[in-house]
Amino acid sequence: MKQLMKMWNPWWVEGEVPASRKRISRPDTLENILKILDIREIVCIAGVRRCGKSTLMYQAVDHLIEKGVAPENILYFNLDEPFEDKSLGLLDRIFNEYIELHAPKGRKYLFLDEIQNIENWEQWVKKFYDLYGEEVKFVLTGSNSTMLSDRLSTLLTGRMITQHVFPLSFKECLDFEGFEIKDTDTQRNEILHHFNNYLSKGGFPEVVLEEDEEINHLRLNEYFNSILLRDIVAGRKIRESAKLIELANYSLSNVSTLMSYSKISKATGLSINSLKEYMLYLEQAYLIYQLNFFSYSVKDSISAQMPRKIYCIDNGLRNAASFTFSADEGRLAENLAFLELKRRNVEFFYWKGKREVDFVVKNRDGTLTGINCTYTDRIRPGETGALLEFKEKFGEKVSELILLTKNLEKEEGGIRYVPVWKMVLGIE
Repeated sequence: MKQLMKMWNPWWVEGEVPASRKRISRPDTLENILKILDIREIVCIAGVRRCGKSTLMYQAVDHLIEKGVAPENILYFNLDEPFEDKSLGLLDRIFNEYIELHAPKGRKYLFLDEIQNIENWEQWVKKFYDLYGEEVKFVLTGSNSTMLSDRLSTLLTGRMITQHVFPLSFKECLDFEGFEIKDTDTQRNEILHHFNNYLSKGGFPEVVLEEDEEINHLRLNEYFNSILLRDIVAGRKIRESAKLIELANYSLSNVSTLMSYSKISKATGLSINSLKEYMLYLEQAYLIYQLNFFSYSVKDSISAQMPRKIYCIDNGLRNAASFTFSADEGRLAENLAFLELKRRNVEFFYWKGKREVDFVVKNRDGTLTGINCTYTDRIRPGETGALLEFKEKFGEKVSELILLTKNLEKEEGGIRYVPVWKMVLGIE
């Protein structure tokens, strides 16, 4: 155990975090974590496997050392390793042997990676949090949203702050590739080149840094299998693993499509009850999201009879694991727009009257923004018609109508036309 700790904490000897661990910085994402390192609350970094959570931990460690925290006061431990003992006793052993090694004075920072692998970990963290107070700062990561379950919320209420981490945004992707935006008008063609790659390749850090398409395909399939088999099948002890995998493939093949539970049940052969359970597991592992219908009636919005729209955590993962063989740029662009809204942490839905509005954002002032996504500059009447129908239905509540396009930019008929690449860059 002590040898393992020394291997994972090279700063104890070297006095700094090796460059190979820090990798490339994600300033915006990292800043959200750094600003809560100094307060007492537990920090939870939650997100899909391989999205860069461990690297962000190392970067946070580097930040602490640069601020003057003694290296031996910082412990990192990866709980995703195949330890035979995954009980709370493992956490006791880690902490006790760490104290034996260093007996650090002052505040200790415990970075525990993939903590969800330890059953009932929250009881142990709560005990230490209450016992040691400011003396111990916990920074945790997890690849399953059951970390944020009702039981956990009750146990650690007021004690934990969660930061959700996604694969790289388009802006972060450009940073990784060393491309600096100075003027979007003069650089438009270069930006579009990078955007077209991002549209299909996705934003997993290792995939962005790798140019070989075959290697990336193998890597993304490995991510997909790891999410399903390690986070869901093994963790949930699921017997019908083949059915779960089929459901995951089917969901990713139908990204942005309106689907009812009955339709998915017929396609996969799963009962409605099993289907609901498995879809929840896919969501909890951050593989997919389900978007609900917009209604001022919560009962109508979440009704099992209402179709959902399914989206995926990453376009590259979707392309590697789905059954589709076409370029499907329209669906991929809509998936990117969905992910951008998730990053912004806004409340949003879809809406359908005679026509469909892809996203309805509930603004903080109570107004609504209607957004449709079409990855083309040849606009069909249905795209604008849906937005105008939405405006007619909700009247003064609607503050803005946006149509996301491939490269068309204008304002006409009460609708603002914005290129998708500008929207995901946050410069719309």
